[in-house]
Amino acid sequence: MTGAEGGQLRSSATAIGLVTLTLVCAAMLALPGRTITAAFTNDVLIFLDGAHRIAWSQLPNRDFHTALGPLVFYIPAVGYWLSGNLGTAMPVGMAVLLVAFLAPAIRILQSRLRTPIALAFGGFLVLMLAAPINLGSPVSQLSFAMFYNRIGWAALGLLLVMYIRPRQATHAGDLADAAAAAVLLLLQFYTKATYGLVSIGFLAFMLLDRQQRSWVLGGLLLTIVGAALVELAWRGTWQHVEDLAAAARVSGGRDLFALVRSGLNNLADLTVYAISAAVTLWRTRSVRDLLFYGFCAVSGILILNQNAHGWGIISLYSGAAVAAESACRLLSRKRADGNSDSASAGYGMPLLLAFFLLPPSVHHASVLALHARLSLMDAGISLHLPKLEDLRLVAPGASPDTFMSRYHESIIEGSRLLQSLSPPPERVVVLDFVNPFSAGLGLRPPTGDSAWLHWGRNVDEKTHLPPEALLADAEIVMIPKVGINSTPLQQIYGPFISREFDLLQESDTWIVYRKRETGDPKQ
Repeated sequence: MTGAEGGQLRSSATAIGLVTLTLVCAAMLALPGRTITAAFTNDVLIFLDGAHRIAWSQLPNRDFHTALGPLVFYIPAVGYWLSGNLGTAMPVGMAVLLVAFLAPAIRILQSRLRTPIALAFGGFLVLMLAAPINLGSPVSQLSFAMFYNRIGWAALGLLLVMYIRPRQATHAGDLADAAAAAVLLLLQFYTKATYGLVSIGFLAFMLLDRQQRSWVLGGLLLTIVGAALVELAWRGTWQHVEDLAAAARVSGGRDLFALVRSGLNNLADLTVYAISAAVTLWRTRSVRDLLFYGFCAVSGILILNQNAHGWGIISLYSGAAVAAESACRLLSRKRADGNSDSASAGYGMPLLLAFFLLPPSVHHASVLALHARLSLMDAGISLHLPKLEDLRLVAPGASPDTFMSRYHESIIEGSRLLQSLSPPPERVVVLDFVNPFSAGLGLRPPTGDSAWLHWGRNVDEKTHLPPEALLADAEIVMIPKVGINSTPLQQIYGPFISREFDLLQESDTWIVYRKRETGDPKQ
């Protein structure tokens, strides 16, 4: 077998391994046909409400406000379109994304990393992307909440591997790299812009590498073209920027203590990463390499500090994979006398990477397996919303007295209350974190409101939508007595509701208002 044939066989092994793992993960998500959640139900309902809005031809940032990118809602919308079932929209949508993630992953990993490293790191990213859990949560807290962070980390993590030069530089390879980079950039910007900004900084740094400058420039150009095409169809970019700016005014500030805490929460990962980088830097003595490893650590901590998870600086794993590949390349360069041009410590780098990747990979594989098992068992209870019967709540709390248990019960009661109204309501706004009823009952969603209202994150007493905008299209306003942040929201919107709406019903869990007909006297 020639060297070229051996290299082709190794590349095929990388592609076959990644395709096999990805298809298995996608099948485990999509085929059971249910969504299991054991935590952050309110967060999951944001995405299902968004999918429902898109099914009603609404566009993010044009018909409703959101600081998250439009793909956060289009991914479950694709799942809804394929399955016809809102209760399985999230796992089916993520299964589709997994398959789409294959093309850039295979191109980047196959061209730059040897097969064992490519399979280990690629498998780590695929399992992280597939596992329905917030990063750092225990296996028991199954949830698709904040799934956009896993997407952002996976795309950024894959892009960072492009720091290391491909084993064979060709014009066709540069075109493929440019396309892969553009796909990853667009995925980040239209999911959560924070990751995209970091990636732009990375590509700006990559312009210093003359050997890779062509694909970097090509990737940036393709990203601009792709964004222009999206804007032609969407026409919501400027409003999205305004929504991002509003959210940043509410929650953008972070102090030094928060950064230190993020570092301490990930101290073990940072230590292993520092060892990996130091071993490689000892041999390369490259300032450029030092800047790259520093970028992976610093940018990762900054991103983590903006997220709602304590563990998971995924850029460290990218840097460690690059360090392992660099060490292996150094070992393969033989001097004329047959001695390796590298320190003996370099021989352990692939093994160190394997031990680094193994714990989170096993954790995420366990999460995915548990979700598939519980889905097949039809475990858990429903919220008794007709359109969301396949959204199953597992162990929502240790006892009926926990807040989440009472929150779930209030949604069930709210559903019964709305279905008892005559005439049936059409456009419902919930003055709380999220509106579960438009999607759950199949109602026409209101326009001009917000996908969610999270006090201290995208709304506060200074930064919020005017009541005339939030409630302009509301026929019914529901105010929960067991709400996540309904109390501070009432202080802002309560006077307007009292002025423009009539009290319709009040129960132990809800206060219901109906919009006053024009010209009706106040009751």
